[in-house]
Amino acid sequence: MRELENNYSYAEFLKAVGKNSSSLQAEKLLNDIYMDLFLNHIHREQTKKRLLALIDLALDEKNESAFKEFTDELLRVEEN
Repeated sequence: MRELENNYSYAEFLKAVGKNSSSLQAEKLLNDIYMDLFLNHIHREQTKKRLLALIDLALDEKNESAFKEFTDELLRVEEN
């Protein structure tokens, strides 16, 4: 699994499910982690969709500089 985003870590989750913590706290932390991962995924997909539309437009307009700019940005998004 990819490294958890927004500074969540497996160690933090283990602390939350430790003997000094209730299962409700652990469940809340896990829900927060999943929600952040989901929202980040949605944002990334929307960004990619927007960039692909801009790339298509740049191709239609034969705008080489815009095409390069948007493809470079898309590559950066896909790397993350």
